[in-house]
Amino acid sequence: MERPYTILSCAMSVDGYIDDATPERLRLSSEADFDEVDELRAGCDAILVGAGTVRRDDPRLLVRSPERRRRREAGGRPGHLLKVVLTENGDLDPEARFFTTGDAGKIVYANSAAHASCTERFRGAADVAVIDAGAPADPAAILADLAERGVRRLLVEGGSRVHTLFLTSGLADEIRLAVAPFFVGDGDAPRFVDPGAFANGPHDPMRLAEARTIGDIVVLRYLPGAPA
Repeated sequence: MERPYTILSCAMSVDGYIDDATPERLRLSSEADFDEVDELRAGCDAILVGAGTVRRDDPRLLVRSPERRRRREAGGRPGHLLKVVLTENGDLDPEARFFTTGDAGKIVYANSAAHASCTERFRGAADVAVIDAGAPADPAAILADLAERGVRRLLVEGGSRVHTLFLTSGLADEIRLAVAPFFVGDGDAPRFVDPGAFANGPHDPMRLAEARTIGDIVVLRYLPGAPA
């Protein structure tokens, strides 16, 4: 089955948290790291997140650099990426910045039970496609559908449930982790992944392809499909 090359990108604390439990978003990356992620985005065709990330962070998920947008457009691509969100219950605000920004369209993959209500919610939104993702959502089918739509490189930016879904399904080709130099230590805060039966356990470890620093942040790049 053809599917996009799938990269998971995440910034986390030393103890594996991607946020704290306060209403304000915890800053885990530096400007230099944000710029590297922007370059990574610019090299992909689509960006995918879970509905919880859209509700909690209200992200735009755009290519920030004007020069990178011009480079994409010169290559015949939109300046920004196709935006993709996974939802179980369809509880998404059509006025969220995810839907109101960008120039490459948006796709909502909704659980079967929420597909009808989600379709009604986005009726009239010309650049939003609502797709039945199954019950439960089938990540392999989602990737196959994206491949049919011309997506060759997909960037997944969380949150925990989405990262867990791709990693337990063995559908991640690469992981980019930026590790911030501090601890969160809050059991109520979200982590990089939830508990699960991961494809890469102690007896099938990933290969470390790269380890380097950006100031005090450590960037680790792992290849899940390549044995250590």
